[in-house]
Amino acid sequence: MSDDPAARYPDIPYQAIIEQSLAGIYVLQDECFCYANITFAGIAGYRPEELIGRHVSEFVQPDFVDTVLQSYRRRLAGNPASERFVSHARHKDGRTVLIEIHGTRTIYKGRYAMAGIGIEATDRIHNEEELRRSREQLQQLTAYTTAKLEDQRRLFARDVHDELGGMLTALKMDVTRVMRRVEGDELQEMTRGLLTLTQQTIAAVKRISEELRPSALDHLELPVAITRDLEAFTRRSGIAHALEAGGASTLRLSPKKAAAIYRIFHEALTNVARHSNARAVHVALSLAADHFVFDLRDDGCGFDLCATHNRSLGLLHMRERAREIGGALRIEASPGAGTRLVLTAPLL
Repeated sequence: MSDDPAARYPDIPYQAIIEQSLAGIYVLQDECFCYANITFAGIAGYRPEELIGRHVSEFVQPDFVDTVLQSYRRRLAGNPASERFVSHARHKDGRTVLIEIHGTRTIYKGRYAMAGIGIEATDRIHNEEELRRSREQLQQLTAYTTAKLEDQRRLFARDVHDELGGMLTALKMDVTRVMRRVEGDELQEMTRGLLTLTQQTIAAVKRISEELRPSALDHLELPVAITRDLEAFTRRSGIAHALEAGGASTLRLSPKKAAAIYRIFHEALTNVARHSNARAVHVALSLAADHFVFDLRDDGCGFDLCATHNRSLGLLHMRERAREIGGALRIEASPGAGTRLVLTAPLL
Protein backbone atom coordinates (compact mmCIF):
# COMPACT_ATOMS: atom_id res chain seq x y z
CA MET A 1 0.00 0.00 0.00
CA SER A 2 1.29 3.47 -0.90
CA ASP A 3 2.53 5.75 1.88
CA ASP A 4 1.02 8.73 0.08
CA PRO A 5 -2.25 9.69 1.87
CA ALA A 6 -3.62 11.22 -1.32
CA ALA A 7 -3.12 7.92 -3.13
CA ARG A 8 -4.72 5.91 -0.33
CA TYR A 9 -7.75 8.20 0.07
CA PRO A 10 -8.21 10.13 -3.18
CA ASP A 11 -11.77 11.23 -2.26
CA ILE A 12 -10.80 12.94 1.03
CA PRO A 13 -10.15 16.67 0.39
CA TYR A 14 -7.25 18.53 2.00
CA GLN A 15 -5.64 15.17 2.65
CA ALA A 16 -2.21 16.41 3.74
CA ILE A 17 -3.69 18.75 6.35
CA ILE A 18 -6.04 16.08 7.67
CA GLU A 19 -3.32 13.45 7.95
CA GLN A 20 -1.10 15.79 9.97
CA SER A 21 -3.89 17.07 12.22
CA LEU A 22 -3.38 16.79 15.96
CA ALA A 23 -7.09 16.02 16.24
CA GLY A 24 -8.48 12.65 15.25
CA ILE A 25 -10.63 12.76 12.11
CA TYR A 26 -12.87 9.99 10.81
CA VAL A 27 -15.65 9.22 8.32
CA LEU A 28 -18.35 6.59 8.93
CA GLN A 29 -20.73 5.25 6.34
CA ASP A 30 -23.13 2.34 6.80
CA GLU A 31 -21.85 2.25 10.42
CA CYS A 32 -18.37 1.29 9.18
CA PHE A 33 -15.16 3.28 9.01
CA CYS A 34 -14.31 4.42 5.53
CA TYR A 35 -11.61 6.82 6.70
CA ALA A 36 -9.57 7.51 9.85
CA ASN A 37 -6.43 9.59 10.10
CA ILE A 38 -3.39 8.43 12.04
CA THR A 39 -4.30 10.49 15.11
CA PHE A 40 -7.81 9.10 15.42
CA ALA A 41 -6.75 5.49 14.97
CA GLY A 42 -3.82 5.96 17.33
CA ILE A 43 -6.05 7.12 20.18
CA ALA A 44 -7.21 3.50 20.57
CA GLY A 45 -3.87 1.98 19.65
CA TYR A 46 -4.62 1.08 16.02
CA ARG A 47 -3.29 1.96 12.58
CA PRO A 48 -5.76 3.56 10.13
CA GLU A 49 -5.87 0.48 7.90
CA GLU A 50 -7.00 -1.63 10.88
CA LEU A 51 -10.20 0.44 11.15
CA ILE A 52 -11.14 0.83 7.51
CA GLY A 53 -14.11 -1.30 6.46
CA ARG A 54 -14.84 -2.54 9.99
CA HIS A 55 -18.02 -1.88 11.98
CA VAL A 56 -17.80 0.90 14.55
CA SER A 57 -19.09 -1.43 17.29
CA GLU A 58 -15.81 -3.37 17.15
CA PHE A 59 -14.00 -0.37 18.63
CA VAL A 60 -16.51 0.58 21.34
CA GLN A 61 -16.92 -0.96 24.78
CA PRO A 62 -19.88 -3.41 24.71
CA ASP A 63 -21.99 -1.49 27.23
CA PHE A 64 -21.69 1.67 25.12
CA VAL A 65 -22.38 0.29 21.64
CA ASP A 66 -26.10 1.11 21.70
CA THR A 67 -25.38 4.71 22.71
CA VAL A 68 -22.93 5.18 19.84
CA LEU A 69 -25.22 3.60 17.25
CA GLN A 70 -28.23 5.64 18.43
CA SER A 71 -26.21 8.82 18.16
CA TYR A 72 -25.00 7.81 14.68
CA ARG A 73 -28.54 7.10 13.46
CA ARG A 74 -29.93 10.33 14.92
CA ARG A 75 -27.31 12.39 13.13
CA LEU A 76 -27.72 10.46 9.91
CA ALA A 77 -31.46 11.25 10.03
CA GLY A 78 -30.66 14.90 10.71
CA ASN A 79 -32.11 14.92 14.22
CA PRO A 80 -29.79 16.60 14.98
CA ALA A 81 -27.37 16.67 12.07
CA SER A 82 -24.51 17.51 14.43
CA GLU A 83 -23.88 16.22 17.94
CA ARG A 84 -21.16 16.26 20.57
CA PHE A 85 -20.73 13.41 23.03
CA VAL A 86 -18.11 11.30 24.80
CA SER A 87 -17.58 7.80 23.45
CA HIS A 88 -16.27 4.89 25.51
CA ALA A 89 -13.84 3.44 22.97
CA ARG A 90 -12.18 0.07 23.40
CA HIS A 91 -8.40 0.33 23.18
CA LYS A 92 -6.49 -2.38 21.38
CA ASP A 93 -5.28 -3.64 24.77
CA GLY A 94 -8.87 -3.77 26.11
CA ARG A 95 -8.93 -0.74 28.38
CA THR A 96 -11.46 2.06 28.03
CA VAL A 97 -10.46 5.26 26.28
CA LEU A 98 -12.76 8.27 26.54
CA ILE A 99 -12.96 10.16 23.23
CA GLU A 100 -14.81 13.45 22.89
CA ILE A 101 -16.60 13.16 19.55
CA HIS A 102 -18.11 15.93 17.46
CA GLY A 103 -19.80 14.32 14.47
CA THR A 104 -21.72 15.93 11.63
CA ARG A 105 -23.77 14.50 8.78
CA THR A 106 -22.11 14.97 5.41
CA ILE A 107 -22.14 13.61 1.86
CA TYR A 108 -19.49 11.06 0.94
CA LYS A 109 -19.42 9.45 -2.49
CA GLY A 110 -22.95 10.64 -3.15
CA ARG A 111 -24.50 9.23 0.04
CA TYR A 112 -25.00 10.38 3.60
CA ALA A 113 -22.10 9.66 5.93
CA MET A 114 -20.84 10.85 9.26
CA ALA A 115 -17.67 12.93 9.47
CA GLY A 116 -16.27 13.86 12.81
CA ILE A 117 -13.43 14.92 15.03
CA GLY A 118 -12.28 12.90 18.03
CA ILE A 119 -10.04 14.08 20.85
CA GLU A 120 -8.81 11.86 23.64
CA ALA A 121 -10.34 13.11 26.87
CA THR A 122 -9.67 10.28 29.34
CA ASP A 123 -7.39 12.21 31.69
CA ARG A 124 -9.39 15.43 31.45
CA ILE A 125 -12.72 13.75 32.16
CA HIS A 126 -11.27 11.72 35.04
CA ASN A 127 -9.75 14.91 36.48
CA GLU A 128 -13.03 16.77 36.09
CA GLU A 129 -14.89 13.94 37.79
CA GLU A 130 -12.40 13.92 40.65
CA LEU A 131 -12.71 17.68 40.95
CA ARG A 132 -16.51 17.40 40.99
CA ARG A 133 -16.37 14.77 43.74
CA SER A 134 -13.93 16.90 45.71
CA ARG A 135 -16.24 19.90 45.43
CA GLU A 136 -19.20 17.84 46.57
CA GLN A 137 -17.23 16.53 49.52
CA LEU A 138 -16.07 20.04 50.39
CA GLN A 139 -19.64 21.34 50.22
CA GLN A 140 -20.81 18.48 52.44
CA LEU A 141 -17.98 19.19 54.88
CA THR A 142 -18.80 22.90 54.88
CA ALA A 143 -22.49 22.22 55.49
CA TYR A 144 -21.63 19.82 58.32
CA THR A 145 -19.17 22.29 59.85
CA THR A 146 -21.69 25.12 59.61
CA ALA A 147 -24.40 23.03 61.28
CA LYS A 148 -22.06 21.93 64.07
CA LEU A 149 -20.86 25.50 64.57
CA GLU A 150 -24.45 26.72 64.84
CA ASP A 151 -25.18 24.00 67.40
CA GLN A 152 -22.10 24.94 69.41
CA ARG A 153 -23.05 28.61 69.30
CA ARG A 154 -26.51 27.79 70.57
CA LEU A 155 -25.17 25.65 73.42
CA PHE A 156 -22.47 28.16 74.32
CA ALA A 157 -24.94 31.05 74.23
CA ARG A 158 -27.26 29.11 76.54
CA ASP A 159 -24.46 28.29 78.97
CA VAL A 160 -23.17 31.86 78.96
CA HIS A 161 -26.65 33.30 79.49
CA ASP A 162 -27.98 30.77 81.99
CA GLU A 163 -24.97 29.69 84.02
CA LEU A 164 -22.59 32.63 83.86
CA GLY A 165 -25.47 35.10 83.80
CA GLY A 166 -27.05 33.37 86.79
CA MET A 167 -23.83 33.45 88.78
CA LEU A 168 -23.31 37.15 88.01
CA THR A 169 -26.87 37.94 89.03
CA ALA A 170 -26.30 36.17 92.36
CA LEU A 171 -23.06 38.12 92.77
CA LYS A 172 -24.91 41.37 92.13
CA MET A 173 -27.48 40.53 94.80
CA ASP A 174 -24.72 39.72 97.31
CA VAL A 175 -22.89 42.95 96.53
CA THR A 176 -26.14 44.87 96.98
CA ARG A 177 -26.62 43.30 100.41
CA VAL A 178 -23.03 44.05 101.37
CA MET A 179 -23.43 47.69 100.28
CA ARG A 180 -26.38 48.09 102.65
CA ARG A 181 -24.32 46.94 105.61
CA VAL A 182 -20.88 48.43 105.13
CA GLU A 183 -19.95 51.63 106.89
CA GLY A 184 -17.42 54.23 105.93
CA ASP A 185 -17.13 56.21 102.74
CA GLU A 186 -14.19 54.22 101.41
CA LEU A 187 -15.94 50.85 101.70
CA GLN A 188 -19.17 52.34 100.33
CA GLU A 189 -17.31 53.64 97.28
CA MET A 190 -15.53 50.32 96.71
CA THR A 191 -18.82 48.43 96.98
CA ARG A 192 -20.59 50.78 94.56
CA GLY A 193 -17.71 50.32 92.14
CA LEU A 194 -17.98 46.54 92.49
CA LEU A 195 -21.75 46.73 91.88
CA THR A 196 -21.23 48.86 88.76
CA LEU A 197 -18.62 46.44 87.45
CA THR A 198 -20.94 43.52 88.08
CA GLN A 199 -23.76 45.21 86.19
CA GLN A 200 -21.43 45.97 83.28
CA THR A 201 -20.29 42.34 83.24
CA ILE A 202 -23.91 41.13 83.18
CA ALA A 203 -24.61 43.45 80.25
CA ALA A 204 -21.51 42.15 78.45
CA VAL A 205 -22.61 38.55 79.01
CA LYS A 206 -26.04 39.31 77.56
CA ARG A 207 -24.47 41.00 74.54
CA ILE A 208 -22.09 38.09 73.92
CA SER A 209 -24.93 35.60 74.30
CA GLU A 210 -27.06 37.52 71.81
CA GLU A 211 -24.21 37.74 69.31
CA LEU A 212 -23.61 34.01 69.58
CA ARG A 213 -27.25 33.14 69.08
CA PRO A 214 -29.95 35.87 69.06
CA SER A 215 -32.85 34.76 71.21
CA ALA A 216 -35.21 36.21 68.60
CA LEU A 217 -34.18 33.45 66.17
CA ASP A 218 -35.52 30.81 68.55
CA HIS A 219 -38.54 32.57 70.01
CA LEU A 220 -39.57 35.33 67.62
CA GLU A 221 -39.10 36.12 63.91
CA LEU A 222 -35.98 36.80 61.85
CA PRO A 223 -37.04 40.43 61.17
CA VAL A 224 -37.08 41.06 64.92
CA ALA A 225 -33.49 39.80 65.26
CA ILE A 226 -32.43 41.96 62.31
CA THR A 227 -34.18 45.01 63.83
CA ARG A 228 -32.41 44.54 67.17
CA ASP A 229 -29.02 44.08 65.51
CA LEU A 230 -29.45 47.18 63.34
CA GLU A 231 -30.27 49.26 66.40
CA ALA A 232 -27.22 47.94 68.24
CA PHE A 233 -25.10 48.44 65.11
CA THR A 234 -26.06 52.12 64.91
CA ARG A 235 -25.33 52.64 68.61
CA ARG A 236 -21.85 51.10 68.30
CA SER A 237 -20.77 52.45 64.91
CA GLY A 238 -22.68 55.71 64.55
CA ILE A 239 -23.78 54.60 61.06
CA ALA A 240 -27.45 55.42 60.50
CA HIS A 241 -29.79 52.66 59.36
CA ALA A 242 -33.18 52.27 57.75
CA LEU A 243 -35.25 49.09 57.67
CA GLU A 244 -38.14 48.23 55.38
CA ALA A 245 -39.87 44.97 56.25
CA GLY A 246 -43.31 45.31 54.68
CA GLY A 247 -45.09 41.98 54.29
CA ALA A 248 -42.04 40.14 55.60
CA SER A 249 -42.21 41.73 59.06
CA THR A 250 -43.96 38.72 60.61
CA LEU A 251 -42.39 36.04 58.43
CA ARG A 252 -41.22 32.89 60.19
CA LEU A 253 -38.68 30.73 58.38
CA SER A 254 -37.28 27.33 59.26
CA PRO A 255 -34.53 27.46 61.91
CA LYS A 256 -31.88 26.48 59.35
CA LYS A 257 -32.87 29.19 56.86
CA ALA A 258 -33.33 31.84 59.52
CA ALA A 259 -29.89 31.09 60.96
CA ALA A 260 -28.21 31.16 57.53
CA ILE A 261 -29.86 34.45 56.52
CA TYR A 262 -29.02 35.99 59.87
CA ARG A 263 -25.35 34.97 59.59
CA ILE A 264 -25.15 36.46 56.10
CA PHE A 265 -26.75 39.65 57.40
CA HIS A 266 -24.35 39.77 60.34
CA GLU A 267 -21.30 39.24 58.10
CA ALA A 268 -22.52 41.99 55.77
CA LEU A 269 -22.98 44.41 58.68
CA THR A 270 -19.51 43.59 59.96
CA ASN A 271 -18.06 44.37 56.53
CA VAL A 272 -19.91 47.70 56.45
CA ALA A 273 -18.51 48.65 59.85
CA ARG A 274 -14.94 47.58 59.04
CA HIS A 275 -14.43 48.60 55.44
CA SER A 276 -17.12 50.84 53.96
CA ASN A 277 -16.70 54.23 55.67
CA ALA A 278 -20.44 54.50 55.10
CA ARG A 279 -22.74 57.10 56.63
CA ALA A 280 -25.89 54.99 56.28
CA VAL A 281 -27.04 51.47 55.56
CA HIS A 282 -30.44 50.48 54.18
CA VAL A 283 -32.00 47.04 54.66
CA ALA A 284 -35.14 45.81 52.90
CA LEU A 285 -36.96 42.55 53.58
CA SER A 286 -39.59 41.47 51.10
CA LEU A 287 -41.46 38.54 49.58
CA ALA A 288 -41.32 37.82 45.85
CA ALA A 289 -43.52 34.92 44.72
CA ASP A 290 -42.32 31.96 46.82
CA HIS A 291 -39.00 33.56 47.81
CA PHE A 292 -37.73 35.71 50.65
CA VAL A 293 -35.53 38.61 49.54
CA PHE A 294 -32.99 40.32 51.77
CA ASP A 295 -31.47 43.51 50.31
CA LEU A 296 -28.70 45.46 52.08
CA ARG A 297 -27.12 48.62 50.66
CA ASP A 298 -24.60 51.10 52.01
CA ASP A 299 -23.38 54.47 50.73
CA GLY A 300 -19.73 53.77 51.48
CA CYS A 301 -16.55 53.63 49.46
CA GLY A 302 -17.37 50.36 47.68
CA PHE A 303 -14.65 48.10 46.27
CA ASP A 304 -13.48 46.36 43.12
CA LEU A 305 -15.53 43.16 43.14
CA CYS A 306 -13.46 41.52 40.37
CA ALA A 307 -10.25 42.01 42.34
CA THR A 308 -11.71 40.93 45.67
CA HIS A 309 -14.30 38.16 45.34
CA ASN A 310 -11.83 35.31 44.81
CA ARG A 311 -9.73 36.32 47.83
CA SER A 312 -12.40 37.22 50.36
CA LEU A 313 -13.24 34.35 52.67
CA GLY A 314 -16.15 36.36 54.06
CA LEU A 315 -17.81 36.67 50.66
CA LEU A 316 -17.15 33.00 49.90
CA HIS A 317 -18.66 32.01 53.24
CA MET A 318 -21.78 34.09 52.58
CA ARG A 319 -22.21 32.52 49.13
CA GLU A 320 -21.80 29.03 50.59
CA ARG A 321 -24.40 29.71 53.29
CA ALA A 322 -26.80 30.92 50.60
CA ARG A 323 -26.19 27.77 48.54
CA GLU A 324 -26.86 25.53 51.54
CA ILE A 325 -30.45 26.83 51.82
CA GLY A 326 -31.06 26.75 48.07
CA GLY A 327 -30.65 30.50 47.75
CA ALA A 328 -28.58 32.83 45.61
CA LEU A 329 -26.43 35.75 46.67
CA ARG A 330 -25.74 38.69 44.38
CA ILE A 331 -23.16 41.33 45.27
CA GLU A 332 -22.90 44.64 43.44
CA ALA A 333 -19.95 46.92 44.18
CA SER A 334 -17.62 49.39 42.54
CA PRO A 335 -15.10 51.86 43.96
CA GLY A 336 -16.78 55.01 45.23
CA ALA A 337 -20.32 53.75 44.59
CA GLY A 338 -21.14 51.78 47.74
CA THR A 339 -22.05 48.12 48.00
CA ARG A 340 -25.27 46.19 47.58
CA LEU A 341 -25.96 42.62 48.70
CA VAL A 342 -29.12 40.79 47.61
CA LEU A 343 -30.01 37.38 48.99
CA THR A 344 -32.91 35.42 47.50
CA ALA A 345 -33.98 32.25 49.32
CA PRO A 346 -36.96 29.91 48.79
CA LEU A 347 -39.59 29.99 51.51
CA LEU A 348 -40.09 26.22 51.45
